Amino acid sequence: MSYDTQQPTAPQGQHSGGGDGPSGPRAGFWPRFAAAFIDGLVLAIPYIIIAVAVDPAVGYLVYLVGSIVYYTMLEGGPKGQTLGKNSMNIRVYDLKQGGSIGYGRAFIRWIGRIPSGILLLGYLWSIWDKENQTWHDKFAGSVVVPESAYPVD
Repeated sequence: MSYDTQQPTAPQGQHSGGGDGPSGPRAGFWPRFAAAFIDGLVLAIPYIIIAVAVDPAVGYLVYLVGSIVYYTMLEGGPKGQTLGKNSMNIRVYDLKQGGSIGYGRAFIRWIGRIPSGILLLGYLWSIWDKENQTWHDKFAGSVVVPESAYPVD
């Protein structure tokens, strides 16, 4: 069995120097934090309305399903951006091959948010990781990058 030990590189024609990760520019902790905050608001508003108007359990169910759909469809789509990431000009990107991670891996990335949320350690991991990856990035083989360095194909 053969394993590829080469470091991933920026796609041909993309600039790969001057960034946070060894294989190219990476979004830092604070832009990612701001994007997550915005996404949290986007998801919290319907939850609060439904929880108050109908029932907290129904609100949570809507929040949970909405969260899965929101992150899977937007991060797995061609742009790789939620509303928060779009506002911060960052996107989810395939670490090995470039481009979108697709819907299946975006769902795996969403599942990876569960262990990432334990004491927030998986989110903080990006601060000292060489590719600025969170645990859910590692689950899905993704990185979060500046949109300007890796424009949509």
